[in-house]
Amino acid sequence: MISPLGVGNDANWQALMEGRSGIGPITRFAAETFPCRVAGEIPDFDSLQFMDKKEARKLDFFVHYALAAAQLAMEDAGLEIKGHFAERTGVAIGSGIGGLPSIESQHAILLERGVRRISPFFIPGLIVNMAAGMVAIRHGAKGPNIAPSSACATSIHAIGDAFRLIQHGYADAMIAGGAEGVITPLAVGGFGAMRALSTRNDEPARASRPFDAERDGFVMGEGAGVVILETWEAAVDRGVRPYAEVVGYGLSGDAFHVTAPSADGDGPIRVMKAALADGDVPPEAVDYINAHGTSTPIGDRVETLAIKSVFGDHAGKLAISSTKSMTGHLLGAAGGIETAIVCRAMREGKVPPTINYENPDPDCTLDYVPNKARDLEIEYALNNGFGFGGTNGSLVFKRCRD
Repeated sequence: MISPLGVGNDANWQALMEGRSGIGPITRFAAETFPCRVAGEIPDFDSLQFMDKKEARKLDFFVHYALAAAQLAMEDAGLEIKGHFAERTGVAIGSGIGGLPSIESQHAILLERGVRRISPFFIPGLIVNMAAGMVAIRHGAKGPNIAPSSACATSIHAIGDAFRLIQHGYADAMIAGGAEGVITPLAVGGFGAMRALSTRNDEPARASRPFDAERDGFVMGEGAGVVILETWEAAVDRGVRPYAEVVGYGLSGDAFHVTAPSADGDGPIRVMKAALADGDVPPEAVDYINAHGTSTPIGDRVETLAIKSVFGDHAGKLAISSTKSMTGHLLGAAGGIETAIVCRAMREGKVPPTINYENPDPDCTLDYVPNKARDLEIEYALNNGFGFGGTNGSLVFKRCRD
């Protein structure tokens, strides 16, 4: 996990358990004239801890984050790629937007200094699949190499697709997740023009408030979440203890609107049902949901409605948290971070809170684990991701027992 809460699993987990926000004033550019002036920037991230200066200059921020997160994930898993195993190990790391910072900076160079000063590394450094490509090059993973780009469902789809590739025998192990780094004038200005972002600029730490009645939009974050998936047999043979088992994956499309979900929650309902059916998991067996929960008025309401529809009377017994209340919304990296959080929660027997939940919304009446982490033994958990264009993904996880 690399997020506005810190670099590495332990730093993120500690912040989550403390209910600490990673949101602050934007420092990447002069944002004084922007409607939204807050974001989740990564504190103390040093690219040179993970690559040399020459390589760093060639690659966009999201690739930096992906390389760092993949390295940490490999170390955590104790995974080495060598010999024939290289051809059985793949990468599925996506990004919702990709290298927008490079586009902005190189466009400025074009206008100010002319076409001959554009970097020859401009295009290969920013394309969405370069995170997956560079991780494969770095670690020698010669198996399937894909880079889903499905807005804010990107990482869910990357991990789910990696799960399928292993299930169907195309790989024995996959490095999977997502990365995003677009706290830039164009991105903040563009989302602001849509009125999608919070304008609670005087209280950055309280700006992201999923399911709260006074939520007024999401807060942009940045970072990467990468997990290692492998067959159960391979994990046992290596003597490692998995965090959790992936048992179900669902996809759906709203076919409704460019940015808004339908008011009846049709797409989210179908994707959660599909994931549960894929894993042969009855709704009443689920203990915890890490919600998409972006802090937008319509999105949180529709997700709540969808959960009630899928889980019926059991919905009120679920622990539900939106960790975006602390990390902000990492766009294409959200599902990667949140999958890592779910898996850590299953191992630790604790779930992170939804912070800033202070004013209950009459349309959002479930147990959102308000403001304080909670002890909870989790047998099955769900992770949701929904994106612009009406794309949805959901993953179901099962607890790994000692």
